[in-house]
Amino acid sequence: MGQNNLPRKLTAVLSADVKGYSRLMGEDEDGTVRTLGTYRDILFDVIQKHRGRVVDSPGDNILAEFGSVVDAVRGSVEIQETLKARNAELPENRRMEFRVGINLGDVIVDGERIYGDGVNIAARMEGLAEGGGICLSGTVYDQVENKLAFEYDYMGEQAVKNITKPVRVYRVRMPVHTASMERTEEPSLPDRPSIAVLPFVNMSVDPEQEYFSDGMTEDLITDLSKISGLFVIARNSVFTYKGRTVKVDQVGRELGVRHVLEGSVRKAGGRVRITAQLVDARTGGHLWAERYDRDLEDIFALQDEVVQKIVAVLAVRLTEDEQDRLERRYTDNLEAYDHFLRGLECFHRFAREENSQARSMFQRAIDLDPAFAMAYGLLSLTHWLEWSFGWSQDLGCLEKAFELAHKATVLDDALPEPHGILGMVYLWKKEHEKAISELKRAIALDPNHADGMSQLAQVLSFAGQPEEAIRWARKAMRLNPRYSVLYLWPLGHAYFLLERYEDAVATFRRVLHLNPNFHPALIYSSLSLSGLGRADEARAQAAEFLNVTADMSWEAWRQRLPYKDQSIIEGLFEGLRQVEVKPW
Repeated sequence: MGQNNLPRKLTAVLSADVKGYSRLMGEDEDGTVRTLGTYRDILFDVIQKHRGRVVDSPGDNILAEFGSVVDAVRGSVEIQETLKARNAELPENRRMEFRVGINLGDVIVDGERIYGDGVNIAARMEGLAEGGGICLSGTVYDQVENKLAFEYDYMGEQAVKNITKPVRVYRVRMPVHTASMERTEEPSLPDRPSIAVLPFVNMSVDPEQEYFSDGMTEDLITDLSKISGLFVIARNSVFTYKGRTVKVDQVGRELGVRHVLEGSVRKAGGRVRITAQLVDARTGGHLWAERYDRDLEDIFALQDEVVQKIVAVLAVRLTEDEQDRLERRYTDNLEAYDHFLRGLECFHRFAREENSQARSMFQRAIDLDPAFAMAYGLLSLTHWLEWSFGWSQDLGCLEKAFELAHKATVLDDALPEPHGILGMVYLWKKEHEKAISELKRAIALDPNHADGMSQLAQVLSFAGQPEEAIRWARKAMRLNPRYSVLYLWPLGHAYFLLERYEDAVATFRRVLHLNPNFHPALIYSSLSLSGLGRADEARAQAAEFLNVTADMSWEAWRQRLPYKDQSIIEGLFEGLRQVEVKPW
């Protein structure tokens, strides 16, 4: 029977192999075989415990399937935690670490065997995982994001072998990392009232209303961030707690804040019920709690009331400009606002298809309210994301982002986000002073604008001010403690430019821990290693860079790099020659 006639099914596929298996076998074949046998038994037992089935296990590879992605991810985490404990008993050079990839996809069934893209993508996820790590495809992440108490790092869309379209990839943030990667020190409390707004719980009967409760959370964070007398943790960090049961004191310690705002939203018909409580994270005492039952059309006034109450309880004094900005609303059109919130939900997935959906939602919001400045700002961001993530090389994306951000500032010059976008576009236009000016304007409008601070750090390094870049990068990381590679990269870049190569290598190692294929970190890490005289490591890192950028246009890269001082570019290419990369 041909494969075209075989039955198909949707299933969760797990693929695993041993990192550095050939080295282990070359050094001690008998010992490696014994350890592998013991570890395979552990994997088989855990897979069966979580209602999975081992399909095949040639050599150091294991292929398994699960009826539930939740079972697949839970089982994988248990496997890695169990093996980590076992490895701790072995000499470091004899430890055996498995890489695990999971995909939810369509497979071909041939008796006990499974084939097809669903299996192939799981194998590619495994290849992107680090030893002792787990990588998920976007289809898995979408199913488990709000169902499991784990945290995830987005690794972008990855082009993988024999799969036509790029695949969204997420790394499971394991409960315990190696000491070199873990931020062990809890941040100290700031010198002003500090707060984290946890994601409001969706209490609506319809789970599709999740976008509305998330939007409420984001609006409150945005409003509070504009107050200079407050220290407000960024959205990305607080949303790592979404769907998890956590204690307020834990949140306070991990994020370094004194106060936590919790709440829930129930939306039904034309009514909305919101509960909110402000808690002292140190004592667990409630400083304020309230329940609101309102018509949906009162939602903007309700948000204002919650913000003003928090400000009053924390005894924060507002400047006249801050009071004015808080009183402004994005729109009075509820339908436009609803489309805007739906767009935000799609946008924050940071994936090509969802970015396109977000663009449609923001455009619809603008159609309903042509004066909706914030919708223009977010619409601009979808074009910026398309260009900066490499989904399009068309410079028209950059121009469109600029045009829409400028339109947003014309409609409302007090919005920080459009100024931030203008700053980044000016960077890639190599207009450094304008870029710095726009980003500083964004931060003045939102003193807690962590993304803006990280972007300013990036601009300052390219403009020849790496010391100042480090200062802003560290401020951004404090406001967003669960920061991504986009925060670490500017820091490492600044260290490199200052020839602080040890610090640069350590920072780029953390970047590559989060995203092994982040191209800039690979090449600048190689150059930093070369600067330390570690030639063999530098060449190995450079070879890895070339492996993942085989189709890169060196001349296009040279032209695109936005350094104010062109001699830096010549220095980079000379450094490439030294590590035996030949882009000429």
